[in-house]
Amino acid sequence: MQALSERLHAFASGTTLRRTELLGFSSLKTFAPPAEALCGQTLTSVGRRAKYLVWTFGRGTRVVLHLSGAGRLDMEVPAKSTKPRGGVARFVFGDGAHDERAILIREHGTQRKASWWILAPGDDGPLAGLGPEPGSTPFAHLIRTSDSNRRLHTDLRDQHVVVGIGRGWGDDIMHRARLSPFAALGALTPDERERLLTATTTVLDQALTLERTRTGGLSEAKLGARFAVHGKFGQPCPANGCGDTLRRVSFESYEMTYCATCQTGGKILADRRLSRLLK
Repeated sequence: MQALSERLHAFASGTTLRRTELLGFSSLKTFAPPAEALCGQTLTSVGRRAKYLVWTFGRGTRVVLHLSGAGRLDMEVPAKSTKPRGGVARFVFGDGAHDERAILIREHGTQRKASWWILAPGDDGPLAGLGPEPGSTPFAHLIRTSDSNRRLHTDLRDQHVVVGIGRGWGDDIMHRARLSPFAALGALTPDERERLLTATTTVLDQALTLERTRTGGLSEAKLGARFAVHGKFGQPCPANGCGDTLRRVSFESYEMTYCATCQTGGKILADRRLSRLLK
């Protein structure tokens, strides 16, 4: 999202929003200010908070966008008029009829979870109550002092605890830190906490460097190729000299991937999918 926000800022900041086209009627989560109130305003900046894209307009109004898991974003030059399958919204910018450009939000699959909010000045909407950003001083303090007894994977996915990590980077961070996803933050030793901090910085910095090589929007149906271990169940562990096969723990709506040799001392974590097969 950070790299995408930078590309969007270069693409549309300084231009005027000419119109909004609501293509998915459940996607807009606010009713005031109305979408029409954005028209004629200049987009001054595009930034990011957690996994939200934050568009700030000249009068202080903000559009906050969350793509969710299957949401995608296309940059259109010139702006198109078609309604694509899975279309969520189209924002058309420009200062004349012949220089229109648009940002199209759409979704793959059947679930419709991509959402956007129009926030008046002083209203934080879904941004309120979010946890610290990785790499910040509050984040380092949290990791070094927390006595949480929840599973580490759960804490890293909870945007009210720490933002911007989620399942995919959580898997990769814990693998690099050589920590079990079932470990509790409060039970980690000082050395393990420092490994977690270092792994978080390394994984996210490398990811951002790679994402900054991308051009255009975020259009691919699947984005899993960027991960080291997440979503790669059954493949060899990427750690040098390991030789083990990556395993997974399946939950109702997601999976987490880990290496038993590198992260759990050889212990196979309980997996509901495997447990059902053995019954």
